Amino acid sequence: MRILNVVGARPNFMKIGPIHRQLAKDPQFDPVLVHTGQHYDERMSEIFFRQMELPEPDIYLGIGGGSHAVQTARIMQEFETVLDREHVDLVVVVGDVNSTLACSLVAVKRHIPVAHIEAGLRSRDRTMPEEINRIVTDSISDYLFVTEQSGIDNLRAEGVPDARVFFVGNVMIDSLVHFMPRARESSVAAKYELAAGAFVLMTMHRP
Repeated sequence: MRILNVVGARPNFMKIGPIHRQLAKDPQFDPVLVHTGQHYDERMSEIFFRQMELPEPDIYLGIGGGSHAVQTARIMQEFETVLDREHVDLVVVVGDVNSTLACSLVAVKRHIPVAHIEAGLRSRDRTMPEEINRIVTDSISDYLFVTEQSGIDNLRAEGVPDARVFFVGNVMIDSLVHFMPRARESSVAAKYELAAGAFVLMTMHRP
């Protein structure tokens, strides 16, 4: 079974990592890593591939920046050429970035099943481009992999049949467990003379 795992932006790398590694262990699956290049500089792309222990992408689209409309359109055009030349049984998309929406639309129009990781999450703020991406992707995906009960509740409220919804937990926790041994061996605290338990590290997105 040939599966295209699509990544495009920094949050996707951490989420697709556990899935891609697990699929690669099973001979019945042939996972192909597709990087759209939505985030395209060194710090946001190549470093993350190394740190997340992901292989070099099998397919790189090199999209780059642009408005939401331009970026989404470019991804759709380039991803369609991928589907023209590749035999694909399933397209896996993650999160809520433009790559998620664009690749889902192309796959569905080609009658290729789509699986959405982190389905059902809602901010209730439709001024956010990500919220539009979530809603549309969920409405057209064949398999909705949900991280929490609120996702199930949201999808039911939107009329999505339970048969398409699967409660699977959070792949970010899978990444955490995978990298915990490396974190324990890290010397970064000593490097910055930080005492264990005496500091807090916080990262915020849209605070």
